[in-house]
Amino acid sequence: MSAEVDVVVVGAGAAGIAAARRLGEAGLSLIVIEAGDRVGGRAWTIRHGGLPIDLGCGWLHSADRNPWTALAPDLGFSIDRTLPPWGRQFRNLGFPAADQMAARAAFASFEQRLRQAPAGTDRAADLLEEGGTWNPYLEAVSSYINGTDLETLSIRDYLAFADADTGLNWRVIEGYGALIARAASGLPISLGMPVTAIQADQSQLAIVTGSGTIRAGAAIVTVSTDVLASGAIKLPTALADRIEAASRLPLGLADKVSFALDRPDDLEPDTQVLGNPREAKTGSYHLRPFGRPLIEGFICGAAARELECREDMVAFAQDELAGLFGAGIRRRLKPVAQTRWAKSPFIRGSYSHALPGCAAARSVLATPWDERIFFAGEACSTDDFSTAHGAYQTGLDMAEAVLSSHRSGRRDG
Repeated sequence: MSAEVDVVVVGAGAAGIAAARRLGEAGLSLIVIEAGDRVGGRAWTIRHGGLPIDLGCGWLHSADRNPWTALAPDLGFSIDRTLPPWGRQFRNLGFPAADQMAARAAFASFEQRLRQAPAGTDRAADLLEEGGTWNPYLEAVSSYINGTDLETLSIRDYLAFADADTGLNWRVIEGYGALIARAASGLPISLGMPVTAIQADQSQLAIVTGSGTIRAGAAIVTVSTDVLASGAIKLPTALADRIEAASRLPLGLADKVSFALDRPDDLEPDTQVLGNPREAKTGSYHLRPFGRPLIEGFICGAAARELECREDMVAFAQDELAGLFGAGIRRRLKPVAQTRWAKSPFIRGSYSHALPGCAAARSVLATPWDERIFFAGEACSTDDFSTAHGAYQTGLDMAEAVLSSHRSGRRDG
């Protein structure tokens, strides 16, 4: 490939798609370059037996202000407003009601301590009660929310997350990943084309790929922080601080394992079980999402990293479910899919968290360079990180920044 365009968008996930849609509407010439073989990035819907299953993001967090909620009907998708089952153990299996109340109280108390953390304290683990009964539960919940343990979590960053402002979590009936992929329809996207370098001269950028070099006035880079920090894309030396910022915003891990469920009627739709509330490394299982004959397991943080390496996530989930429902459940479970996001070479994880003392890295990463290289993606959001709508908004913001610069005549072409 050899081409010249106004803008190159690197990455066809939620941020890249949002940026490209806006730039295309404004009439700029562009190309979206995606290293993988599909669009969507960390949003990915597959189908099993005609049923959509989200292997990546699945919930419209902050749904009432989430731009994907507004886009969905325009793109032919439907929204389900059923309340999420989080925090309610189906039939109290393995988690008596009194223990559930105590665990929730422990979490509320922990969050209060985080909000009152003394100046200079930014490591969430430092606010755990020594020997606290529910510390493993708090670690498990952190793995689901942040993809990581409390030892590597910035308090300041955690408290900046804005979902608590609205608290609404809805779903896309046909699949969140399918919605994001549909939004890419008609965009000039080249798949299977990893970018290896972005070079800058006085007037233009050269975006180097294995298939050729593309010249552009600007580039919006939307790849994950782990890809940026790895050096897989060689950037101008002036951007060393952005690469350093990316290294301080590593990706946590949230994997999914899905089962088709035989004879599902004895399980109430849209309910949940926690595998073992007294273990930090345990799964959360959504029973019959949308009323479908499925179980969706959510295994995160250190547990997911270990199971990806051992490649026995299915067995782990089956063991936990059998421990709750009895051995007979094994015969009713047919593995459908499991993810290994950390092993995905062009992504390398799930969603970002700031290391202790590093919450400011998000703003550093999001700062454009020379009105020519822009960064977008969930990690660039200061309050909607780890979400597809955070990624969308940063993509839109950087597209507007490119357009503003273009209108001012900063670049040729």
